[in-house]
Amino acid sequence: MKAQNSQHTGAAKTCATYILPLKRTSSGNLGDLPQYLDRVAEWAEVLVVDGSEPEVFAAHSRELSSGVAHLAPVHSCLNGKVSGVLTGLELAGTELCVIADDDVRYTETAFRRVLALLADADVVRPQNYFSSLPWHARWDTARSLLNRALGSDYPGTLGVRRSVLLRTGGYSGGVLFENLELIRTVRAAGGRETRAPSVFVARQPCSAGHFWSQRVRQAYDDFAQPLRLMGELALLPVLVFGTRRFRLLPAIAAAAAAGLAEAGRRRSRGTEVFPASSALWAPLWLLERSLAIWAALWFRVTGGIHYSGGRITTAAHSVRALRRTVPEDSRACGLHPRPPAHSARFPYRRGSVRVP
Repeated sequence: MKAQNSQHTGAAKTCATYILPLKRTSSGNLGDLPQYLDRVAEWAEVLVVDGSEPEVFAAHSRELSSGVAHLAPVHSCLNGKVSGVLTGLELAGTELCVIADDDVRYTETAFRRVLALLADADVVRPQNYFSSLPWHARWDTARSLLNRALGSDYPGTLGVRRSVLLRTGGYSGGVLFENLELIRTVRAAGGRETRAPSVFVARQPCSAGHFWSQRVRQAYDDFAQPLRLMGELALLPVLVFGTRRFRLLPAIAAAAAAGLAEAGRRRSRGTEVFPASSALWAPLWLLERSLAIWAALWFRVTGGIHYSGGRITTAAHSVRALRRTVPEDSRACGLHPRPPAHSARFPYRRGSVRVP
């Protein structure tokens, strides 16, 4: 039995690469990430593309095991996450890749389901949920439920076929909503997107302080979705002026928001991972967004949202705009449109780590 399990795991390793873009400002805070990546390394090749400063990079290298390839990005994009993803895709030795933020925690079952869906797709969008639920995670879960009710949520992980992004020269690293940009680039190139709202992948909640720092930035993402943007901009004026004539409007709006979130919770087996109380946070989230979207609009008209020492104006490009540039325009931080010349196995082992 042990030999059969080993053979099964080895087969999985040869068919997929797990790409994790990482950037930290201080060392010693990886938590359970090294242990988690050791488990993932039993299923796939693991590339950690680390854009941290040299001393932090070196500390991370000591924490990560020899079964994980740890390297610095070779691309430089305004959005640092894209720098890591493009580097990982360029160096991956497999066609099937899973891109994941450092707070994402796959089970082997979920990982294999994403790879199975990639058999008939070029990009797969699973569903994140929080592995624990402090108050701010419950608040943010309401956003996921509303997204599920109205279409599909945007997770911190995607499955992707490497070849489609090699053909396009990668995707733009000058946008804020990088996951949406990747998805739209694949679609613009004629690739197929599969939404998988019943493939649940855990995500660790951030700190409350980080949660607050993301409110306006997340709202800014909606400049890539005009219809949603207009609806959110209308929320505050409708509530303020509508309540003057109809005092029950806030209560009716809150009930409608909670009902819509509950519909999202019940969709595609969501009740397995989202507790019933999650939908009750939807009115609070909508109130937050009705304020944050106007702050985001201010940043938009004054030069863009602040990001990593710079400012980003574009949330994401439309599919129509991308079709005019893909695949002819590979952009300044795009991928080289041909496979790498290195071995299909780990291209950078412990003895040949790139240090920034």
